[in-house]
Amino acid sequence: MSNVFFVGCGPGDPELITVKAKKLIQKADVVVYSGSLIPEPILKLCKKGKLYDAAKLVREEIFDLLYKNAKKDKLVVRLHDGDPAIYGAIREQIDNLEKKGIQSTVVPGVTSFLASAAALGTQLTLPGVTQTMIITRAEARTKVPKREQISELAKHQATLIFYLSVHLLNKISKEAIEGGYKKSTPVAVVYRASRKDQKIIIGTLVDIASKVKAEKITMTAIVIIGDVIKPKSYEYSKLYDKTFTHGFRKAKTK
Repeated sequence: MSNVFFVGCGPGDPELITVKAKKLIQKADVVVYSGSLIPEPILKLCKKGKLYDAAKLVREEIFDLLYKNAKKDKLVVRLHDGDPAIYGAIREQIDNLEKKGIQSTVVPGVTSFLASAAALGTQLTLPGVTQTMIITRAEARTKVPKREQISELAKHQATLIFYLSVHLLNKISKEAIEGGYKKSTPVAVVYRASRKDQKIIIGTLVDIASKVKAEKITMTAIVIIGDVIKPKSYEYSKLYDKTFTHGFRKAKTK
């Protein structure tokens, strides 16, 4: 059966692409890629195939390209930035292809919130601070269910991560405070994580919007809210504690 590969190419640094993704791009007959979000060095890996910029196409045109080329048994790659599973709109394509007898394979990639955490040199879950991450987006043209309003999610006091929302920072900050975060809660904004023009802006819920506005950042940035950005204190991991026994190591009493 014919197959289409939905491939994540990582957050921007060409060296953060997986080996599997690189091999598929190199062998591909057709690559439909996500506009300006895919770095040029990654597109250049496609030496023999034909490139199509999905930013210039509508849903039906993209589907048509994937379907018709897969039907001809060509190696077809739908190339996404980051990881296809996060705000990648792949479900509708996979379902429609399946209806026409085309299988799909998803190849994961390093997503930008992980590249942002790496840029910050921080850990998104910390014992004694939080063991939970919530990944979301602020409501704009794409509606968000009422139970997922920022003020509702903020009640968990977890690490709150926003995609596609940096232009709505005033709204995010206001609703996060309404939901229970302290005004002094640290916020990090990472613009174009892992790329050469990466920028990191650190602030609090009170001043982050003005700091980001001063840098003229309106897109391609991850927003992370939570004490893990600048923890005042935290607990050490139990896993490596000398008094802790697990399946690979006994506790050391001395």
